[in-house]
Amino acid sequence: MPTASTPTHCPYCALQCGMALSPLPAGGVEVVERPDFPVNRGALCGKGRTAPAVLSSGVRLTTPLVRSGGSLVPAGWEEALDRIAGEFARVRAAHGADALGVFGGGGLTNEKAYALGKFARVVLGTSQIDYNGRFCMSSAAAAGIKAFGLDRGLPFPMADIPRTGCVILVGSNPAETMPPALRFFDELRENGGTLIVVDPRRTRTAEHADLHLAPRPGTDLALALGLLHLIVAEGRVDEEYVRERTTGWEDARAAAMAHWPEYVERITGVSVPQLRQAVRLFCEPGAAMVLTARGPEQQSKGTDTVGAWINLCLATGRAGRPFSGYGCLTGQGNGQGGREHGQKADQLPGYRKLDDPAARRHVAGVWGVDPDSLPGPGRSAYELLDALGSDVRSLLLMGSNPVVSAPRAAHVEERIRSLDFLAVCDVVLSETAALADVVLPVTQWAEETGTTTSLEGRVLLRRRALTAPDGVRSDLEVLHGLAARLGVEKGFPTDPEEVFEELRRASAGGIADYSGISYRRLAEGAGEGVFWPCPADPADPEATEATSELTEPVDGGAGRRERGTPRLFLDRFATEDGRARFVPVSHRPAAEEPDEDYPVLLTTGRVVAQYQSGAQTRRVDELNAAAPGPFVELHPRLAARLGAAEGDALAVVSRRGRAVAPARITPGIRPDTVFMPFHWPGEGRANSLTNPALDPTSRMPEFKVCAVRVEKAAGTP
Repeated sequence: MPTASTPTHCPYCALQCGMALSPLPAGGVEVVERPDFPVNRGALCGKGRTAPAVLSSGVRLTTPLVRSGGSLVPAGWEEALDRIAGEFARVRAAHGADALGVFGGGGLTNEKAYALGKFARVVLGTSQIDYNGRFCMSSAAAAGIKAFGLDRGLPFPMADIPRTGCVILVGSNPAETMPPALRFFDELRENGGTLIVVDPRRTRTAEHADLHLAPRPGTDLALALGLLHLIVAEGRVDEEYVRERTTGWEDARAAAMAHWPEYVERITGVSVPQLRQAVRLFCEPGAAMVLTARGPEQQSKGTDTVGAWINLCLATGRAGRPFSGYGCLTGQGNGQGGREHGQKADQLPGYRKLDDPAARRHVAGVWGVDPDSLPGPGRSAYELLDALGSDVRSLLLMGSNPVVSAPRAAHVEERIRSLDFLAVCDVVLSETAALADVVLPVTQWAEETGTTTSLEGRVLLRRRALTAPDGVRSDLEVLHGLAARLGVEKGFPTDPEEVFEELRRASAGGIADYSGISYRRLAEGAGEGVFWPCPADPADPEATEATSELTEPVDGGAGRRERGTPRLFLDRFATEDGRARFVPVSHRPAAEEPDEDYPVLLTTGRVVAQYQSGAQTRRVDELNAAAPGPFVELHPRLAARLGAAEGDALAVVSRRGRAVAPARITPGIRPDTVFMPFHWPGEGRANSLTNPALDPTSRMPEFKVCAVRVEKAAGTP
C-alpha cells in the first residue's frame, strides 16, 4: 500500500469529484478532500465520503463463485474462466455468435469499456452488446447529434454556469443526485442570475430556484414548445443568429406555433403567467443555458423532448456562444466515456458509427482484423435483455444490475433466469450476480488505474491507491484470460495504460478524439484532466490549448487555460456546413396515459444517500441509516382519498407489476402523481412498475412516466 495519499476521483456520479485516498495505520484508506480540483473544490457528498467502506473484504467479493447443485460455491480462477469460455464456445457452436450477449456498464473505465467492445466483436464475433448507459442519456445524445452533429454532455465546463444569466434546469435534481454541483447554481443566483427548475416535484433543488414549474409527467415536450411559441409571439427570436448559424427554422417555428399558451397550460398544468415569466427570465439576460437530465430524457419521446429544448436555445441564439448553450447532466460515473469507445450496440471507439465503412476500416486496422469480420449493430439495452433466453442464450455482464435497474424488472429477471448461462463480473454479489452461473470478483476504483470522462467531457485519471485482496482480478485480466481460452492470444493487455494507448489510436480522427491525451498528460496540471476532442497533431490548436476565444480562465480563477477543448461550437457546429439544425417536433402523449383502472401517474428517481441500483451503497451503514428503504411520495389530497397516513403501507400497481412501500406525504408533489426511488430490490422495487416503451430513435425506455393505481396494503412494508 502507498504510504502517501493518492489523488483520484469518486467512483459514483458523472461529476467525478476530486478526492484523495490516504492510508490508515490499521489498513485500508480514508477519503481526504482535494480543494484544488475545480469541479467540486473539495466538497463531497455522503456517497463519496463513505466510498472506501465498500473496499472491505467483509462487504465485497474476494473469490470466484460457480453454481453447483443450485448454489454458488467458491472456486478457483482457472476453473471459473474455463467454465465461462467452455460455455461460450458451446453456445456459439450450437447457435451462432449472436447467441452470445455482452452487457456493460456506465461505471466501467474507458479502458474497460473499450476492451469489452473489442472482446465482443473480435473474440466472440457477436453484435449483441449494449450497456446500462442506454438508460442514462441516450435521448440527449441522439438529440445533440441531430442538432449539433456531436454529443458531449456539457459543451462547456461547469464553471461557466455561475457566469450565465439564466439556467433552465429540466428534470434534474442535483441537490440529491450530485450535491457538490449545487454550488454552481447557488453561485449563479448570488451573481444576479436566475434559476428555473422544471420538475413535477418540489425537490431540494427546486427549493433553490427563482421559478419552479411543475408540469404533469410526460409533458416536458409540450412545455418547451409552449415557451418557444411565446418567444416567437413576443418577438424574442435572435433573427441574425438563426439566419447565420442554423438551418430548418421555418419548420420548427411552424410546429411550435401550433402549441399556443392556453393549450400548453391544459396539457402541462403550468399556468400561462408562469410560462410568460419563464420566457422573460430566460430571454432578458445576454446569456442563458438549458440543462436537461433524466426527467425529459427517460421518455418514449425523449429525443424529441430534448430536441424541443435545444430549439429553444437555437431560436434565442444561446448555443455556441460564451456562457450559453444546451447541456445534459450525465448520471453515471463514466456514462459519457462509456458510450464513446465501443460498448454501445451501434458504436465503435471514438464515437464512430458501426455501420460507417470508413469507421470500420480504421478501427479494424488498429485491431488487426478484417473490417468485414466485424458484426453490424446489435440490439439496444432493453431489447437485448428482452431477448435473453431465446435469441441470446448466454450473457457476460460487467458492472450492471438490471434485475433492479431495468424497466419492467420482473420480466427482465425472468429472462435472465431463462438463460443457458450467465457470467457476471462485479465487486459485490448484486441481485443479478446472485442469479449467475459464474461470478468473478473484480477490482474497484481504488485498486486499479484507469480513465473516466466526466459530464463535462473532461477525461480524468483515477490512480490505484491500494492493492486488491488476494483472489480479486481486474476486468482487463478477465477479458485477457477469456480471449486466450477462446483462441485470441494477443490484443487484450492487462495493463490499463497499454489499453489506453490503443484506444488513442482507435479514436484518432473520430468525433470523440482522444489521440492527443496520454496518462502523462492527464497526470500533469494538478490532475485536472483534458477535455475531448483532443487530436494528437500538435499543429492543430485543439491538441494543445483550449480553442475558446475567452480571455478568462475557465477553472474559476486558477489563471491558466484548461487543456483540450473545454468549450465547443464557438466558431462552428460539428455538422457538414457548420450550422446547427432545428428539428421540428410536436407534442404527443406518453406511451401509457392514466385511465379508469390506473388513474395516477408514477415517476421515479434517486435519493441523496443511495446510487443507481444500490448494489454498493446499500452495503454502507451510514448511507442506509440516511435512506433505509423505498417509499411512495404522494400529495395530501391523494393520501386523503386513499385514507392513508404517513408511513402506511401502500401498494403501487401498474400493468407490469406491483410494489409496496411506506407512504411519504408531502405537498411538494402534484396530486395526480406519485414518486418512488428505484434503488431497492424486493417488494419495493420501483422498476417492477416502469414501462419499457422505447423512444424510436434513442431506444430509451419510458422510466419517467407510467399509469398506476395506488391502494393501501396490508401489513408493514
